[in-house]
Amino acid sequence: MRRATLLLTALLIPAAAAAAEKPNIVYILMDDAGYGDLSCYGQKRFQTPNMDRLAAEGMKFTNHYSGSTVCAPTRCCLMMGVHTGHAFIRGNREVQPEGQWPIPSEAVTIPRLLKQAGYTTGMFGKWGLGPPASHADPMRHFDRFYGYNCQRKAHTYYPQYLWDNDRKQQLDGKTYSQDLIAARALDFIRANKQRPFFCYLSITVPHAAMHVPEESAAPFRQKFPQFENKIGKYSGPPVKNPIAAFAGMMTRLDGQIGQLLDLLDELGIDEKTLVMITSDNGPHLEGGHDPRFFNSNGPLRGFKRDLYEGGIRVPLLARWPGKIKPGTESHLVSAHWDMLPTFCELAAAAAPQQLDGISIVPTLTGKPDQQRQHPYLYWEYRGRTAARAR
Repeated sequence: MRRATLLLTALLIPAAAAAAEKPNIVYILMDDAGYGDLSCYGQKRFQTPNMDRLAAEGMKFTNHYSGSTVCAPTRCCLMMGVHTGHAFIRGNREVQPEGQWPIPSEAVTIPRLLKQAGYTTGMFGKWGLGPPASHADPMRHFDRFYGYNCQRKAHTYYPQYLWDNDRKQQLDGKTYSQDLIAARALDFIRANKQRPFFCYLSITVPHAAMHVPEESAAPFRQKFPQFENKIGKYSGPPVKNPIAAFAGMMTRLDGQIGQLLDLLDELGIDEKTLVMITSDNGPHLEGGHDPRFFNSNGPLRGFKRDLYEGGIRVPLLARWPGKIKPGTESHLVSAHWDMLPTFCELAAAAAPQQLDGISIVPTLTGKPDQQRQHPYLYWEYRGRTAARAR
């Protein structure tokens, strides 16, 4: 019996050590933030100091591309490691009364692969890949879900309910949803600080409508008083001075990024955690937002729904203390579909063979000479008109 106990202990210790070496992964996907909407990418109308901190303490990518130029296909590409030429979702196809066209029940996704590798997985924000209670409900993929199942429902930041796992949490229609989503993500991190976790923050900021609590908009009402007579209409109540609201949305989000970084430090897991932030596509022109005023697409041509650079090239910042050299910049051509193989390599998980993505771990860890390169990137978009790009 003693010999058997010793043998079991010997087997468990390496397994525990291996789990301890796997990094936590926090992946933040903004909604409709353009290449120029972070101050470290050139934004001048407002500042994003906590996102800039990710760049200063980590790596800034200059040639990173979204899965698509709209929401649902981007999320499909991200979750499954393929470009839209091979993706099941290539446009924003709706399901009534709630949800979007579902990915297949057998879809191999990032959370499913990471769960097999010993990770606890949580998603907070907008899903958009299958309606509630369907075979593609987010709870079929994640251990924890909180937010919007449906992209249409996410057009307002003051909803009547959000999904808490597979149940509706009724709200009063006066509570700012992004604050709830950010708080639940921090709760998830606290609860899983002693085991490897994957936290996917698919937030709705800064998608229209241009809703934000007044304390975040007020400083920009003073800064941009020339827009006080402008009204933004999208979903929910009209917004006075949507220019001020957009800047307030981005700076409020930036403060929540700061809270997340502070929590990682407080819990003593900073050096065990890779934090990445990007956007699902280029900037929108809806709800009174004026991306030209903010230079939201930077030097790039086009906006959301375009397959020009402005519609698909997006910011990407990555921070992992002790692993990513601070203040570095990468010109590697990469895309959302690279995240699945990247996360699988970090988690020591076997990635599927038929992928369009490549792992960018060599670039992240300072070994660019070992980095594979894409021969090309490819997009198909089935929206108001069909389009392709390469």
